[in-house]
Amino acid sequence: MKKVVITIDGPTGTGKSTTAKLLANKLKFDYIDSGFYYRAITHQALLDKLKPNDIHKLSEMAKKINLEFRDDSVFMNGEEVTETLRSFDITNKVAGISKIKQLRKIVNDKLKNYHFDNGLVIDGKDMCTNVFPDANAKFYLVCDFDARVARRQQEFLDHGHKIMKDKIALELKKRDEIDLKHTGGVTRKTQDIIEVDTTNMIIEEQVDFLYRKILSLNILNN
Repeated sequence: MKKVVITIDGPTGTGKSTTAKLLANKLKFDYIDSGFYYRAITHQALLDKLKPNDIHKLSEMAKKINLEFRDDSVFMNGEEVTETLRSFDITNKVAGISKIKQLRKIVNDKLKNYHFDNGLVIDGKDMCTNVFPDANAKFYLVCDFDARVARRQQEFLDHGHKIMKDKIALELKKRDEIDLKHTGGVTRKTQDIIEVDTTNMIIEEQVDFLYRKILSLNILNN
């Protein structure tokens, strides 16, 4: 079996990370949530009291960050940081970090050089264009805004964080605006991307839909 790469993109709250992780498990592929790299940089920036305009210091710091994904846990330079990186404080600040082009290049270079065996499922911005333009399958998940807010709130609750819906709605609108400026809508218009509306799907249905689509593309045994 050749190495297969599957990318999943889409706005926050569409279920892309959970779907990507479960899909990777089903395919027995490696999984990367690229967003954790920006969360890790944000976390370290807060510890080091760095601001978004400290580009040089942020870049040097970002180059030293090493992430490992083990089952459901994320390790940053050997330390388990999963719940820390999922906190609302990090979530609320990560957009300001992820939009910095110098940091995006550093993260994208790390991802391009990521070693995997048979296959990889990866979710996040730039994955299907700048990082893995030749990915075997590219998916873009969409979802109604209210459903995204509800899903995001449930995600925080599942990890022990009680956040009001209005705060989550503001966060999503802010991130959508940044994403729109960053991509200019290019990602959604790329012809080889398969758009999937997840509004009326539960996670298991999303995973099954993508899995069946991958089988229909006949990319696993080429």
